[in-house]
Amino acid sequence: MNDKQQASMLTFAKDLPNICSLFGLLSAVLGIYFAIEGNFPASIIGVLWAILFDWYDGIIARKMKNRTKAQGEFGSQLDSIIDIVSFGILPAIFLLSYGNYNFWFLPGAFVIIATSAIRLSYFNIYGLIDSKTYKGLALDNNVLILAFVFLFESLFKHSTFSILIYIILMILSAFNLSSIPTPKFGGKWVYVLVIYVLVLTSIFGWILYNRV
Repeated sequence: MNDKQQASMLTFAKDLPNICSLFGLLSAVLGIYFAIEGNFPASIIGVLWAILFDWYDGIIARKMKNRTKAQGEFGSQLDSIIDIVSFGILPAIFLLSYGNYNFWFLPGAFVIIATSAIRLSYFNIYGLIDSKTYKGLALDNNVLILAFVFLFESLFKHSTFSILIYIILMILSAFNLSSIPTPKFGGKWVYVLVIYVLVLTSIFGWILYNRV
């Protein structure tokens, strides 16, 4: 019997990169909860940390020399499923909630989730174009851009801003499914991501503090 047949599910859950992935899932679930509650700054913080954990699970996995093939395969599947939650379901619920659950926001929510499912399924089969290039825009870019755009929410009426983020998310979905080559950020870019997440977490945390 090979290690795939012998290992229990919880054995894989104790693998360090997968623990990191699960922390990303927790961040995404918190983001979903706060989006449903209408606490959008807190939801943005949740998705930002989901991205950070998503980047770091791969970094940890590549640094571990004693991982089995089964652990690597399980981690890839787990990461892909969590990505659908973080970068598909979360922004879809965010859009619906920000649009006050108006029926006309439902097609947009479906497009976001369907796009994430199609893109991740395609990526699981074909992978990268090369070691540094994606086909189409990676899904995590969508929420990085959404978080930045949300910094300017106070400059618009709620109804106007809801339409704006609807349009932006639909445009990004089109880029996700396009054949346009886009760079795969890695290496020193992770430090840029850490700074970005910490800065925006501080800004949105300050916004939340001033609402109390």
